[in-house]
Amino acid sequence: MRKSVKAALLSGLVFPGFGHFYLKRFITGALLLLTTLASLYLIITVVVERAMEIAARIVTGEVSPDVAVISEMLAKQAESPEARIANLASIVLLAVWLIGIFDSYRVGRNLRKSEEKDHRRPDTS
Repeated sequence: MRKSVKAALLSGLVFPGFGHFYLKRFITGALLLLTTLASLYLIITVVVERAMEIAARIVTGEVSPDVAVISEMLAKQAESPEARIANLASIVLLAVWLIGIFDSYRVGRNLRKSEEKDHRRPDTS
């Protein structure tokens, strides 16, 4: 399997940035990895806060544990600033994941081309 394909698969199926690490592009890999982790952190934080808020209201008896009521509460929370942050983080996560896949493939392909060029050059020593 070519390095470009393996790097793209690592970035797409394992985690963004892993393909760049495989290609020894550590700075780019670290940037993709850290951006992905930050996005995931924001998404998970917002989701857990929403769940805890709803659970607390159910435990105190303020809200009945009915699916329709909980769905309505979630719909109202979808308009909050925290939900907008989570939506933006989701878009960033998707963009970074796609960038990781396509860029690791591009870098791997360029590395292969430069290696092939080096092998074709006659030895001048």
